[in-house]
Amino acid sequence: MRYAGLWVALLVVVGASFSVLSYYGYEIYQKAPPIPERVVTTDGQVLWTAQQIRDGQNVWQSMGGQEVGSVWGHGAYVAPDWSADRLHREAVTILDQWAQAEQAQTYGKLPPAAQASLRQRLRDEMRTNTYDPTTGDLVISPVRAAAVRAVNQHYDGLFGGGPELAKLRAAYAIPTNSVPSDERRHLLNGFFFWAAWTCVTNRPGEAISYTNNWPADDLVGNHPTGSIVLWSGVSVILLLAGIGALTWYFAVQRSKEVEPGNHTPAADPLLALKLTPSMRATLKYFWVVAALIVLQVLLGAVTAHYGVEGEGFYGIPLAQWLPYAVTRTWHTQLGIFWIATAWLATGLFLAPAVSGKEPRLQRAGVNFLFVCLLTIVGGTLFGTWYATRQKMGLTTNFWFGHQGYEYVDLGRFWQIFLFVGLFVWLGLMGRGLWPALRERSDQRPMLGLFLIASIAIALFYGAGLMVGRHTHLAMAEYWRWWVVHLWVEGFFEVFATVAIAFLFTRMGLLRVKTATSAVLFSTVIFLSGGIIGTMHHLYFTGTPTAVLAFGSVFSALEVVPLTLIGYEAYENLKLTRARPWVTAYKWPIYFFVAVAFWNMVGAGLFGFLINPPIALYYMQGLNTTPVHGHTALFGVYGMLGIGLTLFCLRAMSLGRTWRTRPLAVAFWSFNIGLVAMVVLSMLPIGLMQTWASIEHGMWHARSAEFMQQPILQNLRWMRVVGDVIFAVGVLALAYFVAGLKLGWSIEPQDQGDVAIAGGTTGLRPATTWSPVRGDRA
Repeated sequence: MRYAGLWVALLVVVGASFSVLSYYGYEIYQKAPPIPERVVTTDGQVLWTAQQIRDGQNVWQSMGGQEVGSVWGHGAYVAPDWSADRLHREAVTILDQWAQAEQAQTYGKLPPAAQASLRQRLRDEMRTNTYDPTTGDLVISPVRAAAVRAVNQHYDGLFGGGPELAKLRAAYAIPTNSVPSDERRHLLNGFFFWAAWTCVTNRPGEAISYTNNWPADDLVGNHPTGSIVLWSGVSVILLLAGIGALTWYFAVQRSKEVEPGNHTPAADPLLALKLTPSMRATLKYFWVVAALIVLQVLLGAVTAHYGVEGEGFYGIPLAQWLPYAVTRTWHTQLGIFWIATAWLATGLFLAPAVSGKEPRLQRAGVNFLFVCLLTIVGGTLFGTWYATRQKMGLTTNFWFGHQGYEYVDLGRFWQIFLFVGLFVWLGLMGRGLWPALRERSDQRPMLGLFLIASIAIALFYGAGLMVGRHTHLAMAEYWRWWVVHLWVEGFFEVFATVAIAFLFTRMGLLRVKTATSAVLFSTVIFLSGGIIGTMHHLYFTGTPTAVLAFGSVFSALEVVPLTLIGYEAYENLKLTRARPWVTAYKWPIYFFVAVAFWNMVGAGLFGFLINPPIALYYMQGLNTTPVHGHTALFGVYGMLGIGLTLFCLRAMSLGRTWRTRPLAVAFWSFNIGLVAMVVLSMLPIGLMQTWASIEHGMWHARSAEFMQQPILQNLRWMRVVGDVIFAVGVLALAYFVAGLKLGWSIEPQDQGDVAIAGGTTGLRPATTWSPVRGDRA
């Protein structure tokens, strides 16, 4: 078997990696911070029960969860991190209580020696673990109980209608009465108390907290541990070693290659491609992609502006109807929806093209799946909006409202609906590919990997269903990152890599053997770091130290293959000059070049900026995270989705000449706008926050006092420059896609040849094309 070694390597990497990831999932379950049966004072007063803390987590989810501030550093960036904020407020309140009782003044006015004495006393008070596993009680002292009640009152006013906190609510972009019920606010306080308690209380028998001493806060003695520093150094060393090893391997392989000459076909092989009914039926998917991009970018602009104006949009009190929690939820969800739609539609388009056969009722299946897609998108958007009205019960919210976890916010009913829809898609893909898989051809290994990636896409979204209504937050984060990292960043990338390779081989731009070897090798290299590298998201989410070690090392290895991405970009760019006919595919290929660039910059440079434990210790939850998020999610996966969309649209209109000026505008606006967003706004804000986090603590870097400084307000306004340029690109792309149907994107002399996706063209040769053989018969 020609590729036996690569297939064995792939099986070993996947099997070993998931064994490690699963084992430490069990370890996280065993060693997660306990939820006490009762939080009780020394005089026997019960503050919260375990059920109330769990219900408080559900209240937090119903109001938007990770879309309103963050907990343990994961979530949105305008409001504070509630675990860090609550921890610091309790600490300051206790210090002031002691200072008033003993010195008749606040802690801040005491001399340094007296402050140092009280700080050590505070650390002893807060870091000592008073949870009794035999009774399930967490016993707190009278002084801490008084501090807890004082902070409860602050959050009551903040999430209620306290007029004295109106300015702070505006700074946090939180509507008045976002949690109108007294009972729900009490439950919410219980969850926030528990989340803060885990951040400072030492694990039994250890001198570090359940969250590995995150967040940074000198008052309570939260500083980086030795493990954080050690494994950060190891990860950098392994990154350098991996880069050296891969560069050496790459140089050796290149030296063995013999320049084959230009074997690119003299004419476009795809001109002989005959569109089937199901292939034509995918056109509406790509229209939806264009529409969702426009809507997502509009919501992104509104969401970013809330960071400046709080509850308004250029004077319009928009937050009354669409608060920050809703616009940010929709913005992130729509990004996932349109990118996934572009990739799934590409699969549906390619399956019959690969086999050369149209399975029975394939078109009906494609249309049925489209209706399901629209239903899921509409139902999810309404459910997450209505949930923030706080008119749903907590159980109803879990099923139909807002689950509160970033990127998987949709209610459980919609999750199940989407999961089933993915298996419908998998069935359509499988039956379309099966005839080609049965034939012995050079394409068979690549098609096998294509099918495996398709199975993984359908299967791994199901990881989100492992989270129940009362699942411990540490385990909820574990499974959430299976979806975000493994589903979106992992197997979708494998799927897209194979899809691009298939397109290029069909066009005769790549040899099948070369493409297959390259795809298998890159998949092995990528997944060898990518699967276990999922754990770099879990450093500080109530996990044991071993998770920090594995996550840091393997997330560094994820970056290694990206160091040679410039070669991939150059090779893709050369393809546009292979033959004159290839210029018809110039802009789809240019988007693939952009994917390579942003893979290196967004995923590689900005990803590794925050991945080492010592970096993430100070940066988690700051604006350095959306720098990576925007440049990797849109820069890599978004550009890839647009490139695949344009390739499919090109294949639907072969023989016609595109007017590509709007595509040129879209391409350069996307890239320039993304650079401007990062360089002029997000990155400077994130770096200033990082400095504040190192100097004063995470609580300060996320506080309204820091974030509302004039210089930071000006930097947020500077994002408008990038947003406007980017929006021009979005409108240009939508204009072009609409013009393929309405005529203005096609040269006039070609208007009468064929309607898009019509299936025939006057320029098609009389020969037919065999997708399996890749030749003309």
